[in-house]
Amino acid sequence: MFLYIDPGTGSMLFSILIGVISTLAFLVRKIFLKIKFILSGGKLEKINNEKLPYVIFSDHKRYWNVFKPICDEFEKRNIELIYLTASQDDPALHEQYKHVKTEFIGEGNKAFAKLNLINAKIVLSTTPGLDVYQWKRSKTVDFYVHILHTVGDPIMYRMFGLDFYDSIILSGPYQVEQMRKLETMRNIKQKELKTIGCTCLDSLKEQLDAKGPVKNDSNNKTILLAPTWGASGILSKYGEKLLDALIGTGYQIVVRPHPQSFSSEKEMIEHLMEKYPESPKFNWNRDNDNFDILNKSDLMITDYSGIIFDYAFVFEKPLICADTKFDASPYDAAWFDEECWTFKILPKIATKLDEKDFPNIKNLIDNIINDKSLVKNREIVREECWSNIGKSAKLTVDYLIEKNLELQNKEA
Repeated sequence: MFLYIDPGTGSMLFSILIGVISTLAFLVRKIFLKIKFILSGGKLEKINNEKLPYVIFSDHKRYWNVFKPICDEFEKRNIELIYLTASQDDPALHEQYKHVKTEFIGEGNKAFAKLNLINAKIVLSTTPGLDVYQWKRSKTVDFYVHILHTVGDPIMYRMFGLDFYDSIILSGPYQVEQMRKLETMRNIKQKELKTIGCTCLDSLKEQLDAKGPVKNDSNNKTILLAPTWGASGILSKYGEKLLDALIGTGYQIVVRPHPQSFSSEKEMIEHLMEKYPESPKFNWNRDNDNFDILNKSDLMITDYSGIIFDYAFVFEKPLICADTKFDASPYDAAWFDEECWTFKILPKIATKLDEKDFPNIKNLIDNIINDKSLVKNREIVREECWSNIGKSAKLTVDYLIEKNLELQNKEA
């Protein structure tokens, strides 16, 4: 008779096992270093030099647009950097860097098992949940830095997603107040908060400046549907009703699900892709880089996905945001009485879509596509959330170098 272990229990047991292995490995390493320290005549500097100075970890290839500008900046300065990825097809693995070493370390638990034993000064990542799930703080890492991949609310991460980082790189000043309030409510140690900017938006802007906007045929509009994942996302909430309404417009419809949907909502996505196969007027988009489809489309329909800010602030195109009744309970936002910043500013930069509007969605699209009334609002909101436009990669690397020197001075 086989024993059944549910996924939650299995995850917990795996975390315990990793914790035991990590502790034993740390003790063995500590004994080894102590012996080596004695044999080297007490030269602490020599032992410390074995640490990797800078490490980046990416849990998915979709975050390459966050890290590429940073990797390029390290390369430009001839500074050694280790880039670890959990995606075997991460574009980083094909870059021809001299000073940035890229490595695929396996997917899921295999990647975390390696990270839990890593020996480094500074680890930079956009992955939430450090020391909450399978990814545990390594006893031989001095400093963990989280970098946001959007200019939206940091409290819209899953619960406790940022609690155990040492530092967070923010995109705008409003986020500082949110993080400090969350730390106070939870009575946890304050993190270093650095308002630096947003590398992925900087990268998109640089591409747009170089290539220029696409000029479409006014009679053949391209409408992009780009939802987030989860129960509050458009596809989960409205699915077939919205797709039927969009197809009925006769416009070119492109659906770009959130990458997480293909794993967390696999059954729903597969059902929709089977029911709505590709045709000359309907496409599913799974490109790793979203630049081409954002540049090509005339209007985007979304919910509260971070892609809102890419579209509004870089491409400056019209937006429609569906009212999906966001459920804050799984997120840090549940600790707050007031509305999230994202939902406060949405009426200023986008037009609201209700389910009752679906039958007349073509008229809504036609009216909004040429409406310029929200342009000024977008410029004002952009200043609140996107600092140091075009400088974020340089300032990020400046900060990491400064922090590394500070850690060395503390040891000395």
